[in-house]
Amino acid sequence: MQEQIQEYAKRLKLSWIRENYREVEAANTEEYLLKLFEKEIEQREERKINLLFKAATLPNVSGKPFDWKDIQLGQGLSQQSLLDGEFIESKENMVFYGGVGAGKTYLSTLIGMNAIQKYGKRVKFYTIASLANELLEANDKGNLNKLFKKIEKLDLLILDELGYIPLHKHGAELLFQVISLCYEKRSIIITTNLQFGQWNHVFGDPILTEAVVDRLIHHSHLVIFGGDSNRMKKSFLLNNM
Repeated sequence: MQEQIQEYAKRLKLSWIRENYREVEAANTEEYLLKLFEKEIEQREERKINLLFKAATLPNVSGKPFDWKDIQLGQGLSQQSLLDGEFIESKENMVFYGGVGAGKTYLSTLIGMNAIQKYGKRVKFYTIASLANELLEANDKGNLNKLFKKIEKLDLLILDELGYIPLHKHGAELLFQVISLCYEKRSIIITTNLQFGQWNHVFGDPILTEAVVDRLIHHSHLVIFGGDSNRMKKSFLLNNM
């Protein structure tokens, strides 16, 4: 009988029940079944979250509370609504603007982590340069539509470090296709150290730059990161200990 139970559980893909059904204690049959199903669901949810985190490729963060001291939130935003990713539900975008090391990547990562852990959202993190390179490579290999379909499944796309490296013309055009693909259908967080008027240094074409900015700022919020670089402050403190 045990072999049959394990076989049926395997065929039904009830992995936790197949391995642990004998260890569950309950006062009656109904409670026993309830506990089995609860544990199976818990395991499946945990496995799903782990897969979402693996696919998201988020940077490692220190786990320290985020310092909001020098952050200017746009109208209608609060710290909690931003961390909870309320903008994702309404398919709005976030533009994080500020100097190097001011916390833009850190905050975008925290938002991505919360979106996965609390709500099971599909998130993907790229630097602008890495996405452009992946788009160019996929295009050369004839896999561009496959990559686009992966992006279409996302709830939140995080694009980090716009402004650090000028893009190849074709890479910039492909990136624009990604932004257009997300327009009003999924949310983007973009981090940058450049004002909008300077984005042409990255995209290299004023018409393309205008089209990118137009799609990003429509249904978007601007968050300004002021203050000194957190990395520079940390280095200063370490050097003076």
